[in-house]
This record gives sequence, structure tokens and C-alpha cells, in this order.
Amino acid sequence: MTGLMVCIGVLAAASAFGVWHRRRNGKVTVRARDDGERLGAAEIGARLGERATLVQFSSAFCQPCRATRRILAEVADIVDGVAHVEIDAEARLDLVRSLNILRTPTVLVLDAHGAIVRRAAGQPRKADVIAALGEAVRD
Repeated sequence: MTGLMVCIGVLAAASAFGVWHRRRNGKVTVRARDDGERLGAAEIGARLGERATLVQFSSAFCQPCRATRRILAEVADIVDGVAHVEIDAEARLDLVRSLNILRTPTVLVLDAHGAIVRRAAGQPRKADVIAALGEAVRD
């Protein structure tokens, strides 16, 4: 009977974690730590977009990174003045550490001046990226 209770407890904890993780994955958020943080062409290795820049941190074997790449490229093609820059997280550990990137894909939305206005860890939805861009372009 004790084994059954332990099994039920483990299943309940795993289910709760799964629900929490799924709700958080890919959600575009604002973090207080990003307030005032700016990235320029030298840091990201490419020119900033005229209106905004989508910076994606990826790794070689990350399956969601491929889908995120397609989503961000589509959005950059749709919205004028928006650039998409993909950074290999393993090659830029200095930048990953300074920005506290904990997983791939992580997407940073920069305004025209390079300020980080939004962040998403995990694969974001296209609609969320467009909404975040709207806020970046408006400011």
C-alpha cells in the first residue's frame, strides 16, 4: 500500500510540473533584469533592424530552435524594418552568461536602439512575437 501511495505522489508531482512547464514554455515576458540592457551590432554580430530586432539563441541539436527560426524569419519578412539574428549559444558563451540565457531557444526582442523589451524562453507562438514587436516598435 505504501508503494502505491508513493507512486501516486510521484505521478501527481510530475503532472503538476508538466502543466507548469507547458504554460511557461515560449511565453513572451518582460524581466526587470532586462530593463536598460542594450545590445549593439558588435554584440550580436549583425546590424540592428531599423525598427526592431529578433535575436534568437540556438544550439546545434535543439529541435524547437528550427521551428523558432522559421517563425522569426516569417515575422521578419512580414514586418518592415525588423531583422532576425540567430546566435549559436555554444559559440557565444560570454554573451549567454551576461544575458542569463538558461535554455535554447531563447528569443530577445530589441527595439530600434538595441534595448531588450521582451524575452521568450522556449518556442514562442507567432502571434506572441508579433504582439511583442508591436510593443517594441511603439516605444
